[in-house]
Amino acid sequence: MTSADTLTFLACQIDIPPMTTAAERDAHLARSAAKVRAELAAADRQVDLVVLPELSSIDYARGTFSRLDEMAEPVDGASFQTWRAVAQEFGCHVSFGFARKGDGGPFISVGVVGPDGDLIGSYDKLHLAQYGASMEKEYFNRGDHLLVFEVNGFRLAPIICYDIRIPELSRTLAVDHGVEVILHCGAYYRDESFATWHPFATTRALENQVFFLSLNRAGQTYGNSLFCWPWMDETIAPVRFDNTSETFRLITLDRAKLEAARRDYTFLKDRLEDYGAVGVHQD
Repeated sequence: MTSADTLTFLACQIDIPPMTTAAERDAHLARSAAKVRAELAAADRQVDLVVLPELSSIDYARGTFSRLDEMAEPVDGASFQTWRAVAQEFGCHVSFGFARKGDGGPFISVGVVGPDGDLIGSYDKLHLAQYGASMEKEYFNRGDHLLVFEVNGFRLAPIICYDIRIPELSRTLAVDHGVEVILHCGAYYRDESFATWHPFATTRALENQVFFLSLNRAGQTYGNSLFCWPWMDETIAPVRFDNTSETFRLITLDRAKLEAARRDYTFLKDRLEDYGAVGVHQD
């Protein structure tokens, strides 16, 4: 296979400790980078992409969010500087979560840095969660753009946590922007909505016929990350991460699996152009 036929990523379900200062954030970033470096150095294949969870730089807690004046960063801040060094050292892309400050912010953001150390772009969470253990509308503003980028010829896009529950977003990425890999990074707390998360991930993968990584942080109240293939059945199972512990998974995507799913199950081809134009018969 050529490099354009496969893509290998390292998905990092990492622990994120309590913190309320930039110094604690930066110490956590250094520890996380050391763990990722160790995983990359020990990998049995070239890793093209490292993926970290939502707000991987900071704790998801009111105490942290109340200090966003200190904890939030510009797009080229401490998180970017940490992960660009890893990207350059190992010749890979890195997708990382952080709280972004700037005009209209703060935002819950994903940044992507390339192997040359340049920022490819950032995505600000479009849909803010305000239920269960979530309180994002009290601290953050929603974004206004998408991010699509390429690695080894695969088209990828990040979405963040609650974004998964709005089907139009994943559909737009797959249908209108040709995205083949959705990187869904979350901070899924074990509240009343936790049990419904995996069915959403499975559905988004199957209905859009995409590779779908649904990556959580580690911890007793988090965990259970999931990776879904474009087609799954009794013989093809999703990749499941540990229930609570830190877990690093190397996963290789094969373009042939994507093409076979779309060839054998023609969901996307069989869509109508405009469902709004379909007539309605009513009694």
